[in-house]
Amino acid sequence: MIAENIKKVRENIEETCKKVGRDSKEVTLICVSKTKPESDIIEAYNVGERNFGENKVQEMCEKHDDLNDDIRWHMIGHLQRNKVKYLTDSAYLIHSVDSKRLLEQIEKEYEKAGKEAHVLLEINVALEDSKFGYTCESVIEDLPFIETLKHVKVVGLMTVAPYTDNPEDNRKYFRKLKELSVDIESKKYNNISMDELSMGMTGDYMIAIEEGATLVRVGTGIFGNRNYNV
Repeated sequence: MIAENIKKVRENIEETCKKVGRDSKEVTLICVSKTKPESDIIEAYNVGERNFGENKVQEMCEKHDDLNDDIRWHMIGHLQRNKVKYLTDSAYLIHSVDSKRLLEQIEKEYEKAGKEAHVLLEINVALEDSKFGYTCESVIEDLPFIETLKHVKVVGLMTVAPYTDNPEDNRKYFRKLKELSVDIESKKYNNISMDELSMGMTGDYMIAIEEGATLVRVGTGIFGNRNYNV
């Protein structure tokens, strides 16, 4: 079932890219494996998937230690500052950087580890009270500070759009994130690129691709519904 689901998602990505004149190689599928057993990840791995997303640091680190070295682990959940130190060996990309204080902690821990963190700045485009993230305005204030960091490289933006039964409702948020990335890119900050846009999940990833997503985070559409009581 997982392999079949991945095939369908891949076909959707291909068709959507063709529709808007994009190369499907520009879009990376992240299989969101949070709460799912390692056997599910292995099934996805065996049909060629290498990018997996986790919400919790401990779960990601355990899976990183148990599974193949060529898997790229994406930290997509809210990140507490006291957990950053555990990511230096496991995180390929941190999607959910939502404050200056978190940036300072990442800089501190990656300096200790002698490594460079690749991160995305999380933007709460829809201004939902239940979501973390910078606003489109507040993120601009921290960009000069980010230029000074030696061990953190910002490579783009991320957003979690509202849950909706109609994916078309989220088009305006994806478009706004893309516009923000173009604006930031035009200012040519050192240490900041806008190569990646992480937006779109199971319900709306095709709309996100139409609006410029380079990373789509698909969980339920690949692994099925989650049991959070496990």
